[in-house]
Amino acid sequence: MITSLQNSLVKQVRKLHSAKERHKQELFLLEGTHLLEEALTTAYPLSVVCCTEQWQESHPQLWEQVCSYSPDDDYRVELVSDDVIKGMATTVQPDGVIAIAQRNNLNKTIPFAGLLLALATIQDPGNLGTMIRTATAAGVSGLYVSRDSVDLDNPKVLRASAGQWFKLPMAVSEDLLETVQLAKNAGMQIVGTLPTAKMTYWDVDWCQPTLILLGNEGAGLPADLAAMADLEVTIPVGGNVESLNVAIACALMLYEAKRQCRG
Repeated sequence: MITSLQNSLVKQVRKLHSAKERHKQELFLLEGTHLLEEALTTAYPLSVVCCTEQWQESHPQLWEQVCSYSPDDDYRVELVSDDVIKGMATTVQPDGVIAIAQRNNLNKTIPFAGLLLALATIQDPGNLGTMIRTATAAGVSGLYVSRDSVDLDNPKVLRASAGQWFKLPMAVSEDLLETVQLAKNAGMQIVGTLPTAKMTYWDVDWCQPTLILLGNEGAGLPADLAAMADLEVTIPVGGNVESLNVAIACALMLYEAKRQCRG
């Protein structure tokens, strides 16, 4: 059992709290039982699983899965003390298990078909995680984020996705303009969200292949991306409300699309 915060594995995990280190090591953290279950269910490549004795005793079936799970020769399972798991975690009250996963499985090939999301410069990890969760629930084909958005594997993004992170095809677009152009070339309609638009999202025919453009929480959709939209839509708001949270706006449009195409 690992009991020292000076252990090399513990130090490695703590480094992965930093985006810079996650990129450098090509690894990221999964914290908590639910995320671990989803990772195992989808056979996501894990390098290390660390848990406390209490967690091991409380989750016998999952412990058996963890021990028999061997995606590669370097995979390892370690028991750690309560103090060590707290030192490893980014949360205040970890539930007893943390895993290290491989980043190189993030970018997936996403066909330009169905309903897609393209997110520009999203900064809030809670918003991104919520949009991932909602997109999965609404049956979205996939999600692109711009390179300057918060990392897809940010611990708060993973937690906010409530485990749906592993089920949705996602990719980081090096050039979102190019990605949108590829979608247009494939025959998708591009819907841009702008507060000044005259058309509401209710007026869109969502039952044709569509890519939805959503912008930064504060600045909205960049002008160059907005110019690529075939349709500009807004979400009506009353009172003195200027606009809705981007994750809420995303959910409204996705579920209008689901409503229209439910047959």
